[in-house]
Amino acid sequence: MPSLKDLKNRINSVKSTQKITKAMQMVAAAKLRRAQDAAESARPYAERMEKVLAGLGAAYEGRPDAPVLLSGTGREDVHLLVVATGERGLAGGFNSSIARMAREHATKLIAEGKTVKILTVGKKGADILKRGLAKHMGEQISLRDVKQLGYATAQEIGSKILAMYSAGEFDVATLFYSRFQSVISQVPTAQQIIPAKFEKAEGEALKSGSAIYEYEPDEEALLEDLLPRNVSVQIFRALLENNASFFGAQMTAMDNATRNAGEMITKLQLSYNRQRQAQITKELIEIISGAEAL
Repeated sequence: MPSLKDLKNRINSVKSTQKITKAMQMVAAAKLRRAQDAAESARPYAERMEKVLAGLGAAYEGRPDAPVLLSGTGREDVHLLVVATGERGLAGGFNSSIARMAREHATKLIAEGKTVKILTVGKKGADILKRGLAKHMGEQISLRDVKQLGYATAQEIGSKILAMYSAGEFDVATLFYSRFQSVISQVPTAQQIIPAKFEKAEGEALKSGSAIYEYEPDEEALLEDLLPRNVSVQIFRALLENNASFFGAQMTAMDNATRNAGEMITKLQLSYNRQRQAQITKELIEIISGAEAL
């Protein structure tokens, strides 16, 4: 049984941990609002970009002169998995849930005889996926030095992916990230970005809609400009969604840790009081026994 001094030291240690987790919770809550606003503001542009490209791409469906970013290489032998996670931990299952989805997808492709390459954005995803998929790991992009996420960061990542595609290093690229829904809900998401893939409902709605659009310049020139930009836009949205999801998950995790620390302090304090009471009772018995002996 631990001594009173040991229990006291442990209570003080848990109290110090509780102060840290509470502070981290408050910091995450303060950063969450800005991150959430940024993620929600980026959604309409990214979604509208997809709708416009779906409408433009519908005219090239099945045509041999379709842009390669829209039609693909005609093969699906080499897959690039772009896994975006956080640079830090202490956020519950945020990083592991994204990495788990990417791992399951990679395992499935490997079982089908496909070649898999993994490009990670964020340190934690690389650390997790190295276990078991080390030989498939490619470039690891760190965002630790990025003070504020901007489109330029996403554009730099997008340019690297497009350069790899132009060099024939892969046929299909899939982006993995966590979509922010609420403080307690972040949804791991997989999105194919090369060749561009859009929801069928969107394309059908555009085909069957009554509105007719005339584009200036023509569709080919627009697609040539918008398709590469769409890669960077979707990566930018993923980074913003990830940022909001990280702070939401961290806020929840630190809140749970603070509560657990409080419960542990209560239990330790109860054990301390019981042991102290037992020690006082023992001392009183010894004093009374000594007095009776005299």
